[in-house]
Amino acid sequence: MSLRFGYGTNGFANHRLGDALAVIADLGYTGVALTLDHAHLDPYAPDLPRRVEALAAELQRRGLGVVIETGARYLLDPRRKHAPTLLDDEAAVRVEFLRRAVDIAADLGAEAVSFWAGVPGATGADHWDRLVRGCAQVVEHAESKGVLLGFEPEPGMLVETIEQWFDLRGRLGEPEPFQLTLDIGHCRAIEPHGVAECVRIAGPHLVNVQIDDMCRGVHEHLEFGAGEIDFPPVLAALREVGYTGLVAVELPRHSHAAPAVAARSLSFLQAAQWLGDAEESLAAEPEQISKIFPSVRRKLGRDAADAGRVRLLRSLPEPAAHVAKLYRDGDNDEKRAVLLALPVVDPAGEHADLLRDALRSNDSRLVAAALGPYAEHLGDDEWRHGVLKSVFMGLSLAGVHGLDARADAELARMLAALRTEREAAGRAFPQDACDLLERLT
Repeated sequence: MSLRFGYGTNGFANHRLGDALAVIADLGYTGVALTLDHAHLDPYAPDLPRRVEALAAELQRRGLGVVIETGARYLLDPRRKHAPTLLDDEAAVRVEFLRRAVDIAADLGAEAVSFWAGVPGATGADHWDRLVRGCAQVVEHAESKGVLLGFEPEPGMLVETIEQWFDLRGRLGEPEPFQLTLDIGHCRAIEPHGVAECVRIAGPHLVNVQIDDMCRGVHEHLEFGAGEIDFPPVLAALREVGYTGLVAVELPRHSHAAPAVAARSLSFLQAAQWLGDAEESLAAEPEQISKIFPSVRRKLGRDAADAGRVRLLRSLPEPAAHVAKLYRDGDNDEKRAVLLALPVVDPAGEHADLLRDALRSNDSRLVAAALGPYAEHLGDDEWRHGVLKSVFMGLSLAGVHGLDARADAELARMLAALRTEREAAGRAFPQDACDLLERLT
């Protein structure tokens, strides 16, 4: 089962709504998380019924599902961000807004309306009373309209964990419309179980998923290695629990580059989903690695291919049993990935012969990879000749693992001879090699 990826319109704040929908659909997303706001669909506009009708037709024409988000910053109060909330004295304003959101959701055929508790720092019993009272009013209206609600736990809020969400739902009498919105970035920050396990706990009640990467507390681009969430198992967990709703990218701070960020985000999510599927397949049938390995670059892209192949090798029950064949049968990209993975998958050094083969090649990337940490399994003379070849090919010596610790007088002699030879031929000698030679003599 493939997940349904969507994109939040709050990440297209500089686009007209129609233009944003066109870009999102053309990129290949299957849904939108629509934030009701001044710029897109103002719930207080005098011509709201006409606009909602037109939007419903546009969404249907483009084949886009929709969830309604209610996190507009200054929609209700031009001076106070997100105010008033369900915890404030003016909570009736927020309740009325949420009822409007439910009405709009019903008219659009939206999958859910998402909302949250209130402002950070509210923790008292009176705040809980206000929250339960406000939620009950919204639930009653949602029931009458046949609309699902996705209540989102938020870090620092009165309800910030899934456990507290269960508490709130219990206080409301466990009404059917009251379900769960899960922000994956927030889940990493507030749940002790790990993100994938967090998804499994929330699974039966999920109606809306927001996805980003909260790296050091800031919404960051979705890129391999850029943040702190391991996405493939998270996406696998969503499929495992049978989630069929939207998984919507939420990057509101990136509207200045919305089309490019949205394109990159979808490519990332599709790649992460494929990688998770591949790991599951290899767990069941490790021999499939010979078929999966060659397709990594096509599925993940050039920049992520090395990391993806290394990851797949590490996921195998007995990776060392496969590296020789993968190296022998692979192209140079695949060979390089095998070399990069060797320090982890074969720490005993049983495949040092692969390094010797790489050092005989004329591919500078293979030579560089062969001089990584696994090169400790090469004999001293083999290692010296590898360093010398690296200098000859113009590779940076910064990539030679443990260079200063292992360099010796014999390497200095070899480097000096190479420098003399190159100077006699009128050719430059690399500066980092000159620096190394100076340190050794």
